Amino acid sequence: MDPALPLFDTALVRRRLARARRDGYADFLLARLVDDLDDRLAAVLRHFPDALDLGTPLPAAAERLRAGGRTDRVLRLAPVAEDAAPDAAGGLLRAVGDPEALPVAPGRFDLAVSLLALQHVNDLPGALVQLRRALRPDGLFLGCLLGGRSLTELRQSFGAAESAVEGGVSPRVAPFAEVREMGALLQRAGFALPVTDTELVTVRYADPFGLMRDLRAMGLTNALGERRRTPLRRATLIRMAEIYAERFADPDGRLRASFEILWVSGWAPHASQQTPLKPGSARTRLADALNTQEFTPDADRSPR
Repeated sequence: MDPALPLFDTALVRRRLARARRDGYADFLLARLVDDLDDRLAAVLRHFPDALDLGTPLPAAAERLRAGGRTDRVLRLAPVAEDAAPDAAGGLLRAVGDPEALPVAPGRFDLAVSLLALQHVNDLPGALVQLRRALRPDGLFLGCLLGGRSLTELRQSFGAAESAVEGGVSPRVAPFAEVREMGALLQRAGFALPVTDTELVTVRYADPFGLMRDLRAMGLTNALGERRRTPLRRATLIRMAEIYAERFADPDGRLRASFEILWVSGWAPHASQQTPLKPGSARTRLADALNTQEFTPDADRSPR
């Protein structure tokens, strides 16, 4: 029996990202996320001597960490080779790394961040386990990836167009993670105090082809292992654009495109962290705290 194809063609993901960077990366979404990362870290009153930037498409997150003075040293594990810009302050190291095979020693970092990288990982649970091991006790992981509602308009339009024109549907948009799944994965990976939240970012375009150009310029075009290898039919593409305009246009005629940003965070376990109390260890009744009367399922509910 032939081995199953991986969900993503990792080599193709890297080639397309390298092409996007060479031709001019569309950084409007990533720039917003770097600002969000800065805001989220501002709420953590702590200095992180050693930080890891894992797979973020551009070095913007690593450079922001160094410029903000929240770290002493940052190791950027880039997904593709990149020219190193001058580092006036020092402390920014660069290498090419794979999120599924972290080339770092256990307990090496106080902070790990990753923006728009983990949605293309084949073994996400394994990557999270490695991230947790790379952190020192009480170290923080904070990152984001595309969530399940991303590009739902494009997905629906392509599906309807292929069904109408070709009589079937082929995989064109990756199955992104869901917020509940990510919370469970963080727990399975051994993170303490896991937190997940989501934000829906809507970008508007004159036509679907503008969206497709931006996806290409972000290296986010179809890299599924079981993607269709034959060229897209012109009739299917035209019908997709018609359906997109029919279903997802605003009153001014511009078309909506959704990017769900799924933020995740967790801490490497440490004895100083808060832990939930054991069942039955409470010393105060909830009914007393709420100043109400407690009933059991079989209790007489008549007033006393």
